[in-house]
Amino acid sequence: MLPERSAKTAPFLLALAVLSLTAFSTDDASALYPDRIVRIVVPFAPGGGTDVIARTLAQEMAKDLGATVIIENKPGAGTIIGTQAVATSEPDGYTLLMGTFANAVNPSLNAKLPYDPHRDFAPVALIARSFNIVVVNPKSPFQSIADLIAAAKADPDKLSYGTFGTGTSAHLAGELFKDMAKVNLTMVPYKGAAPGITDLIGGQIQVMFTTVASAASLIAGGQLRALAVTSAERSPAFPQLPTVAEAGVPGYAAESWYGLFAPARTPADVIDRLNKSAALAVQSEAFKRLGVNEGLVMVARPPQELDRYVRGEEERWRKVIQDAGIKIE
Repeated sequence: MLPERSAKTAPFLLALAVLSLTAFSTDDASALYPDRIVRIVVPFAPGGGTDVIARTLAQEMAKDLGATVIIENKPGAGTIIGTQAVATSEPDGYTLLMGTFANAVNPSLNAKLPYDPHRDFAPVALIARSFNIVVVNPKSPFQSIADLIAAAKADPDKLSYGTFGTGTSAHLAGELFKDMAKVNLTMVPYKGAAPGITDLIGGQIQVMFTTVASAASLIAGGQLRALAVTSAERSPAFPQLPTVAEAGVPGYAAESWYGLFAPARTPADVIDRLNKSAALAVQSEAFKRLGVNEGLVMVARPPQELDRYVRGEEERWRKVIQDAGIKIE
């Protein structure tokens, strides 16, 4: 039989022990992070630009974190499948999402997303921004953006531009161009950049707003002619090319981007650890080489800046999508 004092204090001591154990477990888990494999989900198939960037990031972050960081490709439904997989994962910092331009436009393209792009995710780091290049066939009469605009206005139903999917950066960059330049171009969708570029070289379409990765070697080899970059500033990788804004469409800017996200309610100290690791990763030689090949501008900003950036992108592309009547069926 317990002494009277012990009997009275036992429940209090038990409660204190439970609270202490809970606090220790949470703090201990964060202090030991990461102590197992970290996964970065890429919502695209292997081999594309996002996959290459994510793999480089994983490789460099692994060195800093002292843990294995792997890529898990979950393509499908315009990035929705992979994105939803992360939204429903444990908020422990071991499952992350490589977010892209699609994160900002999917809410406007899809009336019923299976996740909330803000409520279900915690921003980690804005990794990099990129741009597209306006390219034409080297035999094309168009030597500049001004030539393209003049031809489109002279014959509104003649010119067409290729895209690699509805709602992609190439598609919306073209729609923004049409709106701001006050011209009409017929959109021709392809199942990727390669078949679109093949038709551009073959003369079936007249222009593309394509990625650096898909066009750089062809521009260098004389198989494509570059007219301008879609970024707000000139690119160090293509300093000779004007921006679309400089070339005749003031205020025009369209860019792609890459950001790291975690499930909502991931501990703040884990988010901070990941942010610092990502910031260190983009300073590596591997990322410098990737920047040239992919036309990237490295960013690695704090989580709150990624959140502000994505909200701003959502707003600007919502208007373009609504004005053009674009929907994913």
